Amino acid sequence: METTILGGGCFWCTESVFRAVRGVQAVTSGYAGGARPNPTYEQICSGATGHAEVIAIDFDHAVISFERILDIFFATHDPTTLNRQGNDMGTQYRSVIFYLDDTQKQKALAKIEHLKTEGVKAVTEISPAPEFYPAETYHQDYYAKNPEQGYCSFMIPPKLSKLKQYFADDMI
Repeated sequence: METTILGGGCFWCTESVFRAVRGVQAVTSGYAGGARPNPTYEQICSGATGHAEVIAIDFDHAVISFERILDIFFATHDPTTLNRQGNDMGTQYRSVIFYLDDTQKQKALAKIEHLKTEGVKAVTEISPAPEFYPAETYHQDYYAKNPEQGYCSFMIPPKLSKLKQYFADDMI
């Protein structure tokens, strides 16, 4: 098993995507990258904590590689917008990879370089993994519990459809 921590905007969206990926054992929505210990959602939304909305992904690297996790990550958000994903604005929505070891760091940097060769000017932050704080219980598996929620029903089905098209072998 391997763990990675990724932020690509709203954690409701990224969590729902990675729950549908073969080899992913667990996905936990949370907060990382800021100075305030044990932040709340309301504090995160203020933008004053420095934390990003992130997900911690536990995956079986015998089933799916870290590189493939990164491929899916970059296919599901816009890494070229600083502190913004769609209508969500603020540092809490930044694109970020928090690496847990030097191998993850090198692979993340290589992915950014590869994106540059494809003309993608990613502003994704790549930093050592800080303390991870799980989000409140009501945020966990949010889309599955709230499929009628307007934002989720607008954002998530198109992302899952796109992923199933391009990453069919990796999707459950």
